[in-house]
Amino acid sequence: MKNMKIAATYDNGNIFQHFGRTETFKIYTIEDNQIVSMKYLQAGGVSHEALAGLLAEQGVDTIICGGMGAGAQAALADAGLRIFSGASGDADDAVRALLDGALVSEGVNCDHAHEHAEGFGCGNHRDAEAADSDETSGCGGGCCGDDASSCGGCCSDEESGCGGGCCSGGCHEMQIIFEGPNAGKTVRTHYEGTFNDGTVFDSSYGRGEPLEFVCGTGMMIPGFDKAVVEMQVGDVVNIHLAPEEAYGPYDPNAVFTVPLDQLEGAAGLKAGDHAYLSNAMGQPFPVLVKAKDDKSITFDANHEMAGKELNFKIELVSVED
Repeated sequence: MKNMKIAATYDNGNIFQHFGRTETFKIYTIEDNQIVSMKYLQAGGVSHEALAGLLAEQGVDTIICGGMGAGAQAALADAGLRIFSGASGDADDAVRALLDGALVSEGVNCDHAHEHAEGFGCGNHRDAEAADSDETSGCGGGCCGDDASSCGGCCSDEESGCGGGCCSGGCHEMQIIFEGPNAGKTVRTHYEGTFNDGTVFDSSYGRGEPLEFVCGTGMMIPGFDKAVVEMQVGDVVNIHLAPEEAYGPYDPNAVFTVPLDQLEGAAGLKAGDHAYLSNAMGQPFPVLVKAKDDKSITFDANHEMAGKELNFKIELVSVED
């Protein structure tokens, strides 16, 4: 596993839990068992067979994901791709766990048989060893909302629960959110992110390879995207972002408590664990277990960087139409 290319299902810095609904993949190039470059790939609404081919065309040989149904696994296996399902939490941490030999695949693990009270379902795909990290790899794929384009609900699940490929005719096309000379173009940037006390939480310079993304489409946090969309190749800018331009303010209403007997799979969780819940629409969202006792469990659905002011040094390396 010294040289490889890994594609992780990606949403807001974390492993997205429904493979068939994945709209963004984060692709990692690995050399000598080290991450040397990262980029984002938009693929929402593509069928399993087409998605397998798309990833193979990118040189991907390994998939990391949360839930995966039998149909998706068969299509990927036919394309010769290795699959590590059941991952959760920070996507970069999951890749490092794979490189360290600590990531184990759950195989076909998604049937959506678990529906629970209060509109929530426990995704039960948690990485008990996932570290609480501030590393965001520059900003996250789409909303920081890390969620760039949307399928608008036209993608439905297959019976396996994670299927996905009903969209056609442009459902997965990216939309321009921020106008500027670089909007809709593939850009490569070097960056260093720091907190106000000067602590570096992430840097592409340390990896020696710029970050690649489609500018102006919401693949990055708003303040980062807005800065790059106006830059010229060779420009270096320093920006300070309030939470509203980064990962949003911390929302105390996103902390909630659920009775243990109303949430299947929660008994095995403990404070500090990362998990996924699903809302009444079946959409997964990541949470942190804040507390747990014999009767209830408390979750925090805020992004780990929510409420933080961030600083970035950004260097625009290249722009491609």
